Amino acid sequence: MRNSPDDSAMYNSEKYKPTYILIAINVIVYVYTSVAGSGFVETNSDLIYQWGQVGYSVIYGGAYYQLLTSMFVHASIVHLAGNMIFLLAFGLRGEEMFSVPEYLAVYFLGGLFGNVLSLLFLPLGVPSVGASGAIFALFGAVVIHARRSVGQSVIGAVIYGLFLLFLSSAPNVNNLAHIGGLVVGLVIGYALAVRRKRTTQYRVTYSYGNPLAI
Repeated sequence: MRNSPDDSAMYNSEKYKPTYILIAINVIVYVYTSVAGSGFVETNSDLIYQWGQVGYSVIYGGAYYQLLTSMFVHASIVHLAGNMIFLLAFGLRGEEMFSVPEYLAVYFLGGLFGNVLSLLFLPLGVPSVGASGAIFALFGAVVIHARRSVGQSVIGAVIYGLFLLFLSSAPNVNNLAHIGGLVVGLVIGYALAVRRKRTTQYRVTYSYGNPLAI
């Protein structure tokens, strides 16, 4: 018994390594803001207000681009390093589970939903930056997909997510972005696991010519 030959191409994004590409983009953006702001350890506040998400600028200034650009801007080198370590860990695992479109959908929809929650509930003058909302989405999708695919309870995935939320909570941390990303990741990861489990039942073919092709 063997799977259809295009299964690995459909479900595995390893060939394209989106995790490394996203890390490279984040690092390049940080280098740019460091050079433009004349400071490597912390990002210049003017650039944070320009490219980060500020509710007042988005709502009253029409700076809708900030919903996206803020996902690639980081407040400091420590902020960047921490996020990239988690992106590497969860992103590489996600590449084993999802196709490139699925992976990018989880990442960007999670990040955007976290930013929308921040826009709705954060004070309008408070800037928000960082990729953590998108990274929480990857984490949620990976954990729930892994558990649902093998028939384990999804409650465990939710508990893991809440535990990571608790560990990441600190002053000056945008918990709304984390929550928004986590929710999107859990929803998309669950939906993909259910759909994949259903469709793979019809992708299995049988071969009698080669008894070693299992």
